[in-house]
Amino acid sequence: MAGERWDLLIIGGGPAGYQGAIRAAQLGMRVACVEQGSTLGGTCLNVGCIPSKALLDSSEHFHLARHGLAVHGVVTGDVTLDLAAMLARKDRVVRGLTNGIVQLFKKNGVTRVVGTARLEAPGRVAVQSADGTGSVLEATRVLLATGSAPIALPALPFDGERIVTSTEALSLPRVPARLLVVGAGAVGLELGSVWRRLGAEVTVVEFLPQILPWADRAVVRLLQRALEQLGLRFRLGTQAVGCERRADGVRVAVEASGQADVVEADVVLVAVGRRPYTEGLGARELGVAFDERGRIVVDARFETTVPGVYAVGDVIPGPMLAHKAEEDAIAAVEGMAGHPVHVDWDLVPNVVYTAPELASVGLTEEVAVARGHAVKTGSFPFTANARARCMDEAVGAVKVVADAATDRLLGIHIVGPRASDLIAEAALALAFGGSAEDLARTCHAHPTLPEALREAALAVDKRALNV
Repeated sequence: MAGERWDLLIIGGGPAGYQGAIRAAQLGMRVACVEQGSTLGGTCLNVGCIPSKALLDSSEHFHLARHGLAVHGVVTGDVTLDLAAMLARKDRVVRGLTNGIVQLFKKNGVTRVVGTARLEAPGRVAVQSADGTGSVLEATRVLLATGSAPIALPALPFDGERIVTSTEALSLPRVPARLLVVGAGAVGLELGSVWRRLGAEVTVVEFLPQILPWADRAVVRLLQRALEQLGLRFRLGTQAVGCERRADGVRVAVEASGQADVVEADVVLVAVGRRPYTEGLGARELGVAFDERGRIVVDARFETTVPGVYAVGDVIPGPMLAHKAEEDAIAAVEGMAGHPVHVDWDLVPNVVYTAPELASVGLTEEVAVARGHAVKTGSFPFTANARARCMDEAVGAVKVVADAATDRLLGIHIVGPRASDLIAEAALALAFGGSAEDLARTCHAHPTLPEALREAALAVDKRALNV
């Protein structure tokens, strides 16, 4: 392999890296992808999006079997938890998908390189293998897609057992009696929901006054109420300032409005966000520019300040989401092949896979107003949606934000059943510059959940029919 020259060398085998590699190969490039992990798929497939969703689905089944079937006339006996079997299923799902990427690489002629990569010069990358051997690979272009890592808090140093990241929280050997989640973002709420359904007492501490600070305030309030009904306890405007590790758990010191308190937990999950993973990459030494938040600076074609070196995904600005990283990578390699390059980060859907789910695309009402839009909004509750009532999942609502002058859709925000699926229609409508009237005039099958989007669009002009 040493001595060969590649058209494109990608560092990182996560969603951005592997999809960018496949698209580049489709465009006729000779592509190699360097990944230091033993499996492809990065954080998302191995210890992020996929295993967490597997546990969310499994824990929802468990919770439904214990608490939600009788209303449907389904009477069960004593429902018990086999945590080992649940975790084993999660691992099988992950294994099947990561193995699938290996086959996609073979199908598309992408060369996989296992090792840790470091930029030596534009077009030159040193790769260190786990066995200590090394090689230098050369390429016309290099794409950095190394992803991100959990942010650590000095007050709560990770130990992997009592104070954990999301990685360890996916494989706890037993259900903790008391779980403290520090951070009310998507990761904290999702994993908090998993372990609450399985029997843990869950307290969520958040420094800011709102869970999911990026989300529309109206839909966030609906989600918080639903999670409180599940049993999650929230302490907002509260900061974790220290801890005492004990043999049987952790005592966490917290402060809120100048008042000190202590929260006791068996396990503490720190989920306060992620940071770009660029340590040891050699990018700074090569002259790649970074911004004040440690993100790599790129131009409109995803090229860094070093010609021939590109970057995508979590290491550059924009939402830290797997599908955003994929869009970045595909656009970047298409640009290398002479195609147009365009990714609108405002149109990247954001989903929280709790129950009910929260999904959002476009601008919140608050952001739209801050950007100078005069807005009009419409909302429709799932309690008035026939299919949601049939499913006995009628918690939540759809909110549509439109420009008051032009009626153009600015954002759509959903809390409710299958919100992660419903948001695709919303994203398509925004991507094509649709108006609230366009969405309201589109015929939707009945009875279906997407009718709630149409009704919310009708409500923008106070024309909702079923509420």
